[in-house]
Amino acid sequence: MIRFSCAALLLLGAALPAWADDHRPREIVQETTEELFERVDARRAHFEQNPDDLRALVRDLMLPKIDTEYSGRLVLGRESRGVAPEKVREFAEALSEMLVSRYAEGLLEFETRDQVEVLPLQGENDERMTKVRTLVTLDNGQTSPVDYVFRKADGEWKIFDVIVEGISYVATFRNQIGEQVRREGFDATLDKLRRGEIEIDVEE
Repeated sequence: MIRFSCAALLLLGAALPAWADDHRPREIVQETTEELFERVDARRAHFEQNPDDLRALVRDLMLPKIDTEYSGRLVLGRESRGVAPEKVREFAEALSEMLVSRYAEGLLEFETRDQVEVLPLQGENDERMTKVRTLVTLDNGQTSPVDYVFRKADGEWKIFDVIVEGISYVATFRNQIGEQVRREGFDATLDKLRRGEIEIDVEE
């Protein structure tokens, strides 16, 4: 088993405003790479000693550009049936906070923006789903494909899924969290998610 690494989720939090151009998702990823490394590199020593500040930075950059509620509903799937809308929003927020923490933990492993290559768009892309492909160079020199899946909601391009080496984080979370909801109930699962007691793994 390998942990669904936050380092592999690099660029999940897009920091720049969305444009109407259908190619904007790729530009968001490309420009965010530059913005993110610039801000982390300027205070890398500080962030290494103050992880809470790094999490705050990631939260500020990340959450506004993720369709958190949509992703949360996708993760819950049919387990959201009969759950009050405010509870679903609470779940989506707790899930996002978990991702922020994991992302921040792995972010400092990346030492240069050259470790991320944003590839040209391919295939059919539209406002319902546009996939931006990247190649992330790991410390061992190997590359890992990471795709960012956008949709246009309320006039903005937002990320709702990340696919690491062909494995969707939404599908992975849905499989494992859905099982836990069925076993322990929605409220108990939400409490564990808030406390950081849920580990999401994928098979290698």
